[in-house]
Amino acid sequence: MRIVSLAGGIGGARFLRGLKAAAPGSDITVIGNTGDDITLFGLRVCPDLDTVMYTLGGGIDEEQGWGRSGESHVVKEELAAYGVEPQWFGLGDRDFATHIVRSQMLAAGYPLSQVTEALCDRWQPGVRLLPMSDDRTETHVVISDENGRRAVHFQEWWVRLRASLPAEQIGLVGAEDATPAPGVLEAIGEADLVILPPSNPVVSIGTILQIPGIRAALEDKTVVGVSPIIGGAPVRGMADACLTAIGVETSAQAVLELYGSRLIDGWLVAEEDKGVALDGVTVEARPLLMDSPEATRDIAAAALSLAHTLHA
Repeated sequence: MRIVSLAGGIGGARFLRGLKAAAPGSDITVIGNTGDDITLFGLRVCPDLDTVMYTLGGGIDEEQGWGRSGESHVVKEELAAYGVEPQWFGLGDRDFATHIVRSQMLAAGYPLSQVTEALCDRWQPGVRLLPMSDDRTETHVVISDENGRRAVHFQEWWVRLRASLPAEQIGLVGAEDATPAPGVLEAIGEADLVILPPSNPVVSIGTILQIPGIRAALEDKTVVGVSPIIGGAPVRGMADACLTAIGVETSAQAVLELYGSRLIDGWLVAEEDKGVALDGVTVEARPLLMDSPEATRDIAAAALSLAHTLHA
């Protein structure tokens, strides 16, 4: 079975681990969000790609859900001692190695998709991990503070400000001119099923869908999504702040309507959201908390089962 999944960071990566357990032996291609990517200390950092790679490859810090296990922060401390900015984004020593290799390969002319493939040779995540695009795209957020109305990188709003200032606008800079990375449209075209994990619908899944050609390709497939909202609150993170910025209510119903029935064929919601409905979409309610590997596997299995039913 050939499965395509779109993924952001922590929630998407953990769901993918459950998907692998629920569909052993399947050919899984993951299209990863690169809108969060940022250049720090002269190095290109791809947080979502790395979180998927580390999580599926057994190198993630399980407690925080991002970064490397067994991490130290000597380089970060030394940079701070020199007064080098930004000090609000902490990279660990082991993580630095990944970004150094990536940056060297990019500087040598390799596209991000080839660089990601090379990094995955070490981690063996058990899926084919593709960036949504080889072209540089970055999510920026418009805020107003003591410095006036201005745009900041998404990471500054998310990590430094903890989304404490309302986002007046969220945009993926460079999306209009970007193209899907090699293999992305082919993987979608050949897929039997497409699964959307409970990733942020605005700055994870939403950014991938903004790359020209990807959404149109997905609309021709059987797509089942897992709601990232349970009982009016995000499963994790600050997706509510992102939804508010685009004028969308924080609910399983509103996120389904945001994706739309042209994209979504099946929608898994939590039991407390079982009243969700949209013409043309099959909605099923079940427990959705990924609070154990077994629970996550069962959620993925339910998404696959629904997709199989709709595809038949």
